[in-house]
Amino acid sequence: MHIAITGASGNAGTALLRNLQGQLARKPGSLRLTAISRRLPDTGRQPYAGVDWHCLDVGLAADRSKLEQALAGVDAVVHLAWQIQPNRDLEQLHRTNVTGTRNVLAAAKAAGVKQIVCASSVGAYSKAPKDQRTDESWPAGGMAGSHYSRHKAEQEEALDRFAAAEPGIAVARLRPGLIFQGDAGSEIGRYFLGPVFPRLLPKRLRIPLLTVPEGLIFQAVHADDVAEAYWRVVDQRASGAFNIAAEPVVTPQVLARILGAKRILPIPMGLLRGLAGLTWRLRIQPTDSGWVEMAAGAPIMDTGKARRVLGWEPRVSSADAVAEVLRGMGTGDGVAPSPVLTPR
Repeated sequence: MHIAITGASGNAGTALLRNLQGQLARKPGSLRLTAISRRLPDTGRQPYAGVDWHCLDVGLAADRSKLEQALAGVDAVVHLAWQIQPNRDLEQLHRTNVTGTRNVLAAAKAAGVKQIVCASSVGAYSKAPKDQRTDESWPAGGMAGSHYSRHKAEQEEALDRFAAAEPGIAVARLRPGLIFQGDAGSEIGRYFLGPVFPRLLPKRLRIPLLTVPEGLIFQAVHADDVAEAYWRVVDQRASGAFNIAAEPVVTPQVLARILGAKRILPIPMGLLRGLAGLTWRLRIQPTDSGWVEMAAGAPIMDTGKARRVLGWEPRVSSADAVAEVLRGMGTGDGVAPSPVLTPR
């Protein structure tokens, strides 16, 4: 099987390459791997070695012919390419995230690809209550105040239209919770806290008092478990949407245990949103208030379909995944061969 991965040097892409390299080790010659990235990693080092690399931007019309050439002879495309920063340039983000997805779909069709698996997100969903589990039938209309959520919803619309127009192509999408691994500590810290704040974090973050809104409830999953879900979708030629998250649901109480906090001081979600917006406008940190709005409104997903259909089970708990990335942020962990995951 010939598999192509866009965004292959990033957080999920690196984990997927690790997984596929493991599949190859167990069954040599069973897979051929093509990788697409805007910036090439060190292709002489694992997990990037032994892969046919193409350096191009999926969002650029000028790179469309290169993209089609890269997908020639490919059986399945896993589309992971996505840009989070700079979130002050929404035109650039839309070009990479939404136009880029459309370009990948068109190029895959032109190249004769028969399976497309796309990285969606819990952020694609419309606002939902936190006191119930929602399955894949919940509307993926996004949340207006979050550019990330809006772009994911537009991506989902593009996938729906493509799947309806191309019934001969298997189209699947994963909707994972927050994807964490220690190797992404430096990248995640840089994207969401900026270049300075992560350097102030201790290698082992322990706080006596956790100040957090009661409604800050979310789901997380380890990057290696997400990679296994992608592999299972490709291997089974599955189609449709799949919620992907580990247990437990991360509540303020779970966060307190991870951080060793003895007490929780609840604050209003509106206060956190206002602080995020103010500090973002003052350029103190790079996370705009839309991320808080999305966190407040994102559903708690039911992952039963992935378990039933794919036989998928996470190996790492959500709490351990959160703890691992926090350690990685404190130590500046990364993957030296990757320009995206480079250590601090």
